[in-house]
Amino acid sequence: MTTSELAPAVRSILESARRRETETDGPIAVTARPFADAVAAAEADGRVPLIAEVKPTSPTASGVRADDPVELAREMVAGGAAAISVLTEPEHFGGSPAALTAVREAVDVPVLRKDFVLREAQLDAVAADLVLLIARFVDDLPTLVAAARERGFQPLVEVHDREELAAAVDAGADVIGVNNRDLARLEVDLGTFERVAPEAERFGRLETESSAERRSADVTLIAESGIATPADVRRMREAGADALLVGSAIMDHAGEGDGDVRATTRRLVTPEADADGGAGTDAAAGSEVKSP
Repeated sequence: MTTSELAPAVRSILESARRRETETDGPIAVTARPFADAVAAAEADGRVPLIAEVKPTSPTASGVRADDPVELAREMVAGGAAAISVLTEPEHFGGSPAALTAVREAVDVPVLRKDFVLREAQLDAVAADLVLLIARFVDDLPTLVAAARERGFQPLVEVHDREELAAAVDAGADVIGVNNRDLARLEVDLGTFERVAPEAERFGRLETESSAERRSADVTLIAESGIATPADVRRMREAGADALLVGSAIMDHAGEGDGDVRATTRRLVTPEADADGGAGTDAAAGSEVKSP
């Protein structure tokens, strides 16, 4: 896909990412909180493993949520989030590396850096536990995955179709997010995950010398975008999602919900309680939140 085929908002984001420089003294070193452990802990506690996203705004949002990122993250963890995602892209999402640092100091769960990282030097902007790499936009994915791991990051490689999935696994990715949002048109279709997820399973079964197809049996699959209700959560889990990433539905940019990020997170991590007519309880809450 050429840049001209992307939605104007996405083109603007990429142009900004290409211009953005990272002032650094060299590669950073991270001691990451294991994402796999957080997923396992949520499962053992009866919660759906959920990455809740601190996202002040976005090109697809109809408003801005100006709350303190630290307080939002604390409430998400109290509601049962297994991990937190923090936007660090400043121009289109209102994020910053400083916000991520503050959140990571305040919570005990893994923290994902969500940004448009295009080259190795941009990895050194801030320490995080996971870092997002979007397969569609990275020129040399294997090299960037390796560079992220050398710094201690756990790379979360985002894909949208079978070809990108194969490229991600062949690059050595073992945490892969399937984005239900088509970045060419910014349209959301939950069927995207349902179409792509079985391909990951087939990779693990086929007898082949392809490194992509050998490795994918160990891939953790994350469903991203368009997940707004407990019914959506159940649908993605039934399709094979090991974890989910939810931003707008929790942040409630449009002000259509109650604005309570803890309660919304709890409803999503305990979707069976919703199906039974309940909303879950504080017993479903996840890891501890650090004291200020």
